Amino acid sequence: MTAPKTPQRDAYDLILEAIDTHVYKPGDRLVESDLAERFGVSRTPIREALQRLETQSLLTRDGRSLIVASLDHTQMAELYVVRGELEGLAARLAASHATPEEKRVLRDMLDEDRALIGDPSALSRANKRFHKQIHLASHNRFLVQQLDLVHRSMALLATTSLAAEGRGQDALAEHEAIVSAIEAGDGDGAAAALREHISRAFVTRLKLDATAVEGRDG
Repeated sequence: MTAPKTPQRDAYDLILEAIDTHVYKPGDRLVESDLAERFGVSRTPIREALQRLETQSLLTRDGRSLIVASLDHTQMAELYVVRGELEGLAARLAASHATPEEKRVLRDMLDEDRALIGDPSALSRANKRFHKQIHLASHNRFLVQQLDLVHRSMALLATTSLAAEGRGQDALAEHEAIVSAIEAGDGDGAAAALREHISRAFVTRLKLDATAVEGRDG
């Protein structure tokens, strides 16, 4: 009896994950044949995935080529405004609807993530898991869908704000405030703590970008 085949991963998910993990960064050109070879997928699903990603504005045209899109200052500011409001709502709902098990998972994540301070890449991955857990704990499928779209666009930011000196430690302290409010059933406090967390991350990113511009000008 033959063993069941492992389902082939969707080409869209494979490319999206590569953008999210910065295998492909803003400005990188994506070529059908290269992607098909890299992921072991035929060119037809690759072509369909690229068209879908272009429709979602994650890819853009540069002549006849498709490249990973980038966000200008205004787009980034708009994204952070929407993210702050939606994340704050998720935290508010999580404070009311999270099960004891979901609260336990958030607390465990926070405790485990302290060991990752000093490793921005690992902390960034852990940060995404943490925020996703809050989204799920809101128990609102439509909000989760909208937050997925927002976080998809966050992949177009070339670096993580957690790479800034001291930001990892500060971010975990902010996560502590969020989790404590959710555990206490304090919707207003959870929403405020999460919006403040996003605001501080945005300030850090603005400083990183300003430093990068100075470096290029210098």
